[in-house]
Amino acid sequence: MKKILLVDDEQSIHTVYTAEFEDEGYEVISAFDGDEGLEKFSNEAVDLVILDIHMPGKTGIEVLRQMKKLKADVPVILSSAYQEYKRDLGSWASEEYIVKSGNLDDLKASVRRLLSEKK
Repeated sequence: MKKILLVDDEQSIHTVYTAEFEDEGYEVISAFDGDEGLEKFSNEAVDLVILDIHMPGKTGIEVLRQMKKLKADVPVILSSAYQEYKRDLGSWASEEYIVKSGNLDDLKASVRRLLSEKK
């Protein structure tokens, strides 16, 4: 079973994403801030990360940089409610940038594609 690390400070995102991705057959590991996300990323064998950008403490861009230094081969999807971060050069290290929405079709398609490419 493929493992997805979800790093987001919003409980509602964890509830929805966990239910949706577990229904798709993935295991979801939750982290609620950048430090917790980095700890779990370092200690767990995850296959993919969904990472919020705007969180208290470390931003998603800072966490992304540290994750890529630790394990460059693990794909990271940046997820934000804000379109403007897409132009931030720091976000270009991610494999995907998805604007949060009530429709998870784009996010699910990206997860499937990145995990199938990873083999």
